[in-house]
Amino acid sequence: MIRFENLTKSFRVAGQRRVVIDNLNLTLPTGRSLALLGRNGAGKSTLMQIIAGNMKPDHGRVVSDGTISWPVGFAGSFHPELTGAQNTRFIARVYGVDTRELTDFVRGFAELGAHFNMPVRTYSSGMRSRLTFGLSMGIEFDTYLVDEVTAAGDAGFREKSKAMFAARMERSGAIMVNHNLGELREYCDAALVLERGRMRYFDDLDEAIALHKASMSA
Repeated sequence: MIRFENLTKSFRVAGQRRVVIDNLNLTLPTGRSLALLGRNGAGKSTLMQIIAGNMKPDHGRVVSDGTISWPVGFAGSFHPELTGAQNTRFIARVYGVDTRELTDFVRGFAELGAHFNMPVRTYSSGMRSRLTFGLSMGIEFDTYLVDEVTAAGDAGFREKSKAMFAARMERSGAIMVNHNLGELREYCDAALVLERGRMRYFDDLDEAIALHKASMSA
């Protein structure tokens, strides 16, 4: 369960206050895989960062009775001077999982080769995505926050990523942002639509997609 209580977030843009999340009160069901829909700039990434605890709202809060991943694909929490292996060991200690097991999993899954023992600042954006995806899949969360991560890497790695994510979804929920509506239909069974600071929950994914398309074409 994830619950938003009076959640509000705004930014100063060109000297004016722009509200992207406006006094949101909503409880998300447990164990569902939710597509997060909204036009560019609607605040989807902002909401994901707030849910993960990486960004503070203006006021209000997010309450959850389960574990939530960091946004998969977001590598901002990595220390650039530490190696991929060192960052992995640090995250293992933070989340209380076995250090060696997580390191072995990420080393094998991310396919970084010798770069796994090199500073993260030397990584390409694709390598960072592979590292953070491997880390996320190496720890079992109740809810995964996902931002088009299955697009990282070559075709072989993408297929492996999709298979691993599908396996995790058998036991966990997700909030997923993806411009590929086909992939959203593949992984998600309900949806959220964020528009003008307001968010609605849809038990019917197709109904949410239809509303999103209509909003985009308006």
